[in-house]
Amino acid sequence: MKQKTIAIIGLGLIGGSFARAFKKYTDYTVIGFNRTQSTAELALKQGVIDAIGTEQNLGEADIVLLSMYPKVSCDFVEQHIESFKPGCIITDDCGIKEYLVHRLTGLCQEHGLYYVGGHPMAGREVSGYKASHADLYKGASMLLVPTDASTSEIVHQVKQMFASIGFSQLVITTAEHHDRMIAYTSQLCHIISSAYIKSPSEMEHKGYSGGSYRDLTRVAYLNETMWTELFLENRRALVPEIDEMIEHLTEYRDAIEQQDADTLFQLLRDGKRRKEQFG
Repeated sequence: MKQKTIAIIGLGLIGGSFARAFKKYTDYTVIGFNRTQSTAELALKQGVIDAIGTEQNLGEADIVLLSMYPKVSCDFVEQHIESFKPGCIITDDCGIKEYLVHRLTGLCQEHGLYYVGGHPMAGREVSGYKASHADLYKGASMLLVPTDASTSEIVHQVKQMFASIGFSQLVITTAEHHDRMIAYTSQLCHIISSAYIKSPSEMEHKGYSGGSYRDLTRVAYLNETMWTELFLENRRALVPEIDEMIEHLTEYRDAIEQQDADTLFQLLRDGKRRKEQFG
């Protein structure tokens, strides 16, 4: 069987970790593209990639993994569309899916390419190539979005590829459902954390904070450039989740302000039961 070549576009935390994982756990030839040339050179020196990406060797890739912000990822495909190998499989690791599916599906169909959306449920608070790790995806979930520019066989190949580097759960979903769920499970959490830490009391928290504080503020340390784009592109799903949170916070605030113990008790019990039921 012919050895496959994968081109990873962007060698930050996620892309760099993919490169390390493919080198550690598969026999893929790994080509690495990165905006900062010195990072690509470091990855090559460390053996994380086999070659630095060029317009020429992009055409050697059987699989292209987009690992940049959504808009830049789509721009890359549009700008290099004539350089892709016929029949190449394109996937990505972006945190929103409807935007990419809308921009890439028709383009890939027109040029004889395949596209399957992807989103790894793994990461760290720190960013950049130096924070990347070959085992970042061990035991993690990978969300996959079939498109009109894919087939069941292509989706199966992509599933096998990600399973080979440690993903333990490969979830098939739609772009709409993905974005709605991610608005709740990820994006809303980052917004709440960012808003919470802006309290004036934050200046005096040392000595008064423990596990609850650490858990709630962990993701306030974020990449504001990336999350701004993700929030805005997913606003249709995210704004209703924010509205829902405001409604519930208002219920708690009103019960406390009015010293309504019965209502407060019930609100807290309902929340506890939800956690017990859904984990």
